[in-house]
Amino acid sequence: MPAVSILDLAFVAEGATPETALRNTLALAQHAEQWGYRRFWLAEHHNMVGIASAATAVVIGYVAAGTKSIRVGAGGIMLPNHSPLVIAEQFGTLESLYPGRIDLGLGRAPGTDQRTLIALRRNAMSAENFPDDVVELQHYFEPVQAGQAVQAVPGAGLHVPLWILGSSLFGAELAAMLGLPYAFASHFAPTALFPALQRYYNAFKPSKQLDRPYAAAGVNVFAADTDAEARTLFTSAQQAFVNVIRGRRGRLPPPIDDIESYWTPEEKVQVSAMLECSFVGSPETVRAGLQEFSKQTAVDELIVAAAIYDHRARLRSYELLSQMTLD
Repeated sequence: MPAVSILDLAFVAEGATPETALRNTLALAQHAEQWGYRRFWLAEHHNMVGIASAATAVVIGYVAAGTKSIRVGAGGIMLPNHSPLVIAEQFGTLESLYPGRIDLGLGRAPGTDQRTLIALRRNAMSAENFPDDVVELQHYFEPVQAGQAVQAVPGAGLHVPLWILGSSLFGAELAAMLGLPYAFASHFAPTALFPALQRYYNAFKPSKQLDRPYAAAGVNVFAADTDAEARTLFTSAQQAFVNVIRGRRGRLPPPIDDIESYWTPEEKVQVSAMLECSFVGSPETVRAGLQEFSKQTAVDELIVAAAIYDHRARLRSYELLSQMTLD
């Protein structure tokens, strides 16, 4: 089984607050550290009432301060929303405070809607500069050269591992060209998973950071003591994706007994395709599914998301997962 890590979006459940979501995120990270997960990532999203990790670097600092050894990082920072210098300073600060524990995953999507792009002061065409921005960001982490006019303080000379995130061939090609690890967002956009991984493996060029390809894939895991209980937990994520299709983003809804009564046949097809890389069931069911997925993809690492409404049930799901993959 590949290494296993966690992607947490600091989900805000219906009836809860962002404060509760963030405290639950820290509690999950503390448990994940005890259970042996490799890393704990958070993602940048804006103007989404169901996700509390918009200030991603701040939340990473909060989680890193409350843990001792687990790697903590961004999965990811949407680089076109920021100047590379600011991100170098933020993650240079985090690396200075928590040395050897910080990851920086980079994506080129806005992580939001078109109107929020304007509020972010983001140019809609800035994603076109993503490759150049990544290279500039790498430069700020290099040792300062004589006569260098602009430097990241802190940041210069620090080792902050960069990752490229993506759900298409573009990210795979960029990660391969720059010799960076690559994480594919198959937990919500699995369509191009296999072509992207193949492109990454075939085109990879060694770099100062990495001498061989290193790929991760996002998956959803909903584990419980029984298949039936896990399928019920999964309905929260299914409803949330239906709501996105309907243009009604909101907080994470509680599970329901009959998902068939919630979605239309067309919505079922669309949501099921988006959530294809989801493993739902008892430990035996989930283990078998993950083993087959790992065999098919040959990835080095699984990044696991779990949009589970009840905090205790989410902890239990990750505990069961650790017992079947990390023991």
